[in-house]
Amino acid sequence: MKKAFVLGLLLIFFISCSDDAKYVPINNTVKVINLPETPYDYVNLNLPPHFLTNDGGAFPSSVNGIDNNPSSNPVTDAGATLGRVLFYDVNLSQNKTVACGSCHRQDLAFSDSPVKSLGFLLVPTRRHSISLVNQRYYSRGRFFWDERAATLEDQVLQPILDVHEMGLTANEITQKVAARPFYSPLFQAAFGTGMISNERIADALSQFIRSIVSSQSRYDTGRAQVANRQMPFPNFTAEENQGKTLFMKPVNEGGAGCFQCHATEAFVSVNSGPKNNGLDLTSTNDFGAFETFPAITDFKGAFKIPTLKNIALTAPYMHDGRFQTLQQVIEHYNSGVKNHPNLSPQLKDINGNPQHLNLTAEQKAALFSFLRTLTDENIIQNQKWSDPFINQHL
Repeated sequence: MKKAFVLGLLLIFFISCSDDAKYVPINNTVKVINLPETPYDYVNLNLPPHFLTNDGGAFPSSVNGIDNNPSSNPVTDAGATLGRVLFYDVNLSQNKTVACGSCHRQDLAFSDSPVKSLGFLLVPTRRHSISLVNQRYYSRGRFFWDERAATLEDQVLQPILDVHEMGLTANEITQKVAARPFYSPLFQAAFGTGMISNERIADALSQFIRSIVSSQSRYDTGRAQVANRQMPFPNFTAEENQGKTLFMKPVNEGGAGCFQCHATEAFVSVNSGPKNNGLDLTSTNDFGAFETFPAITDFKGAFKIPTLKNIALTAPYMHDGRFQTLQQVIEHYNSGVKNHPNLSPQLKDINGNPQHLNLTAEQKAALFSFLRTLTDENIIQNQKWSDPFINQHL
């Protein structure tokens, strides 16, 4: 049974100790966050068997060996609980208007709806927010579209420190967390002492994000009923199965070859690194991973490959949000791939030119229908990933 996490402090004392005027008084106490008495289970992912067994196809289908969770920061229930609170805390922005969860919304599969997400001053950031779903299964372990963060632990504080996104300094992060009395017992539960540090904040946020794993979509329901992904799924329509076949089949066999970059059951790249997917003929104002790795010229215009799980919820698409619909994305790969100097080999034909799939209208509709089966209602509805704050924005 859930019980509210209630601070037993007199209102007058609380106001004198905190700089946050947005709390709601309830009978001389302040009810700030709503957490269950027994923490939610963040450790046991309860992955279905197909996540853990290769199906014998050309590319690995299991997630074995691609988990980037370091042994130095294992996911714990208490740690992810703390991370959840930090993730949704608007106090971690300069003017208390945005949190991590503002640009990574649960109802949008932890992505965002603007073409480019808005910072605390409502100024657009440089790129579209990437989905946080299944990030633990990106085996390179690098984060951001340009992979500038070597680990998730390195990544999670950078938006808070960014002058356009959340606008705090390193000292302000610790100070703002320490000023809210409910954090001390959460740090105690997560790390054994109530000491608050940016390293612990980063670890807790990383634990929460790595717990966000999608394995309960209609695709997963069907996959659990067959021996391999190539077989028709009994819970799919004929059109959805047609789309699945196109997704899984190589281009030289009449398919769309999507599985080459979204190979596993987590629908993430196994370890191929950033790719240029032919959005433009040349790179002009965003050089992607080349900005992180200037010695690797092949990375010019190359970007991290995100998961396709819950892709129907994460519009707009690409690092710059240029496509508003999945149909536009499909058409890009069907007929719109540009001959960029660093175009991924997976998107070239046998002559080295940008491939044209020449899909029929029926095939494109089938591929669209299949991609919609990757939506996981558990991701967008499960309370353990939801905002725990009460009336935070009043």
